[in-house]
Amino acid sequence: MTVTPHPDEARPGDGLIKAGGIVFIAGALATLATMAPLFLGTDPFPSYAWAVCMLMGVGFAIAAAGVLRSAAAQRKAARESQAA
Repeated sequence: MTVTPHPDEARPGDGLIKAGGIVFIAGALATLATMAPLFLGTDPFPSYAWAVCMLMGVGFAIAAAGVLRSAAAQRKAARESQAA
């Protein structure tokens, strides 16, 4: 018999997934802001602004780490319930 956690209870990896989503959205907004001058015909932003766009990949990696941590915790709980 497995015991499911309360829906409001934080599980392993939840914080990483939320943080990764926030960082990803920040990178996506930076990408939109940096691409806008190319379509509007204005002067492009300097190269450091393009570096901020890399936050999309960083956010994705953080969220993926959270998913892997959550999966590992679920596997561990399943193994423990099988042993008991």
